[in-house]
Amino acid sequence: MQAKTVHNQPITNTPSAFTQFWEDVKAIAGPYWYPTEARGRAFPDVIRAWGMLIILILLIIMLVGVTAFNSFVSRYLLDIITEEKDFNEFINTLLVYGAALVCVTLLVGFSKFVRKQIALDWYQWLNNHILEKYLSNRAYYKINFKSNIDNPDQRISQEIEPLIRNALTFSATFLEKVLEMATFLVILWSLSQFVAVVLVVYTIIGNLIAVYLAQELNKIKQEELEFDADYTYGLTHVRNHAESIAFFQGEKQELNIIKRRFNNIIKSAKRKINWELTQDIFNRGYQAVIQIFPFIVFGPLQIRGEIEFGEIAQASLACNLFATAMAELIREFATSGRFSSYVQRLGEFSDAIEFVNKEPEKVSTIKTIEENHLAFENVTLQTPNYEQVIVEDLSLSVQPGEGLLIVGPSGRGKSSLLRAIAGLWNAGTGRLVRPPLEEVLFLPQRPYIILGTLREQLLYPHTTHKMTDAELKEVLQKVNLQNLLSRVDGFDTEVPWENILSLGEQQRLAFARLLITHPRFTILDEATSALDLKNEESLYQQLQDTKTTFISVGHRESLFNYHQWVLELSGDSSWQLISIQDYQLQKSKEVVINLPKNSEITIDVLPKNESQTQPETSIEIGTIEGLSHKEMQTLTDCSINTIRSKASLGKSITANDGFTYRYDKGPKVLKWVRA
Repeated sequence: MQAKTVHNQPITNTPSAFTQFWEDVKAIAGPYWYPTEARGRAFPDVIRAWGMLIILILLIIMLVGVTAFNSFVSRYLLDIITEEKDFNEFINTLLVYGAALVCVTLLVGFSKFVRKQIALDWYQWLNNHILEKYLSNRAYYKINFKSNIDNPDQRISQEIEPLIRNALTFSATFLEKVLEMATFLVILWSLSQFVAVVLVVYTIIGNLIAVYLAQELNKIKQEELEFDADYTYGLTHVRNHAESIAFFQGEKQELNIIKRRFNNIIKSAKRKINWELTQDIFNRGYQAVIQIFPFIVFGPLQIRGEIEFGEIAQASLACNLFATAMAELIREFATSGRFSSYVQRLGEFSDAIEFVNKEPEKVSTIKTIEENHLAFENVTLQTPNYEQVIVEDLSLSVQPGEGLLIVGPSGRGKSSLLRAIAGLWNAGTGRLVRPPLEEVLFLPQRPYIILGTLREQLLYPHTTHKMTDAELKEVLQKVNLQNLLSRVDGFDTEVPWENILSLGEQQRLAFARLLITHPRFTILDEATSALDLKNEESLYQQLQDTKTTFISVGHRESLFNYHQWVLELSGDSSWQLISIQDYQLQKSKEVVINLPKNSEITIDVLPKNESQTQPETSIEIGTIEGLSHKEMQTLTDCSINTIRSKASLGKSITANDGFTYRYDKGPKVLKWVRA
């Protein structure tokens, strides 16, 4: 047997959390703001995004400038009221003050509008960009077994939008508050250098404490985000598997699982509440000290007449605005924990997509050649992790119009061969020759039911194909689904199909797609397992009439009637390819009934309606533990199809020898034995 190849990921030095955070930010923001890929964003779109960003920055600068200007107008207005007492000057100054307030109001409104518009454009582009990567090169399939990413659906649907919104809110707030703090610090410096220096020192100490509190909250919020995702997935899992849970009566167990996940959310929420209490007390205390500080310093000076009242008011306003700006900045750092969690999770998701789409180095893969036939040439197929050999050195060719049946014990790789044909698994060696995938239709045991109308269900995957209602009705008639239209309101009705269609109806619906698509090659993986033999026979006969080349995986003996060749996979990775007739002959052995060892008897079988004087038909029965279908046909008046049908349905047969026989479906028996 071929030695196993181990697929190891390259070992790299683990980056620090800060470095990894900025790497994730660049991976998310880079393709939007500074695309370097040849097939990246269009240049006019990039210019438009940067133009809107520059407008936002200018609006923020104007807002801070007008706010600072208003502090001087307010100071001058108080001087007029308390000292000059000039009514005309008071009116003029008040008008200027009011106009400045109107400007502040408009600038705040427009800056938020531009920020939200940038966020919406960025969200739309990033969502589409990630969706395209997720649904290209079958990354959505590979990511399930090539990475440990959890809840990819939630990362796309629930975490991209808040990430973008928080990123722009934090950036805009950071720029605005830093400019405000710098501006009002300059104003304070002009009034008292001592106050300005003390305020800076106090701010540095306060920031260090605030950053520590924010980091702890960030960890808790990241944990809370993961618990929320697990809880949501648990509820979704129950909805998707409601029928199975109901059959097993597993409500109590499911309730325990969901409660356990919900309790994790509660524990995390309690920790967050405790830390938020500490942070709130710190923020309020921090602001209170800044608010009272100017009165402590400037109050005695005003009493001694060394400073004007307007200057005290401006200093107090500057300190208050500085404190407010700092508090909002601290609050943004605190709430940025969820933002950093979004960045990390989306960065991991993006890296996982890149990883699964990257061709592994120094590992062997099956080479795929597109031609107008299907063949395996010395193919050794392994699991995607290269830990198990499924089939070794397989060579066969399926001729046009023929049918190949793949059989073997459960778990021995029958479906894995179909994955190899579809290009889903390629770990191994050898060459696979197959037609273009556009010419192949796959019918799994549980058909894929899309979210759409009945018309779209039938035409899938070519939903743009045009067919009249009469043509679709004819197809439904062929697959014995003619009554389906009576349960829904026409072909353009959208209902939860998985809930209203049984598995057998879903399998017939999949065959309807086959009759509409007319593929050159069809792959069927237990595609009739939920159908009775009559429906199975009807569908396979129509499949044969299409002259398509088809490969089936199945256990039913009735499938032998519709194929020419059998590929049998064994537990030791070996295989054999033989004709249907030779396979049945190989599985047939001498007829045996439980008798003492080495005993032999002869059973005389008289055909129906024949007299005792006619020649006798006799078969010897040796030491085998059962009868094959052909031997049962000899002992009964039934056709071979009837024999197989009764075997599949588990029905017994009374033979001409007077004994009743039943079919033992045990994997080591598969024979008719005496009941």
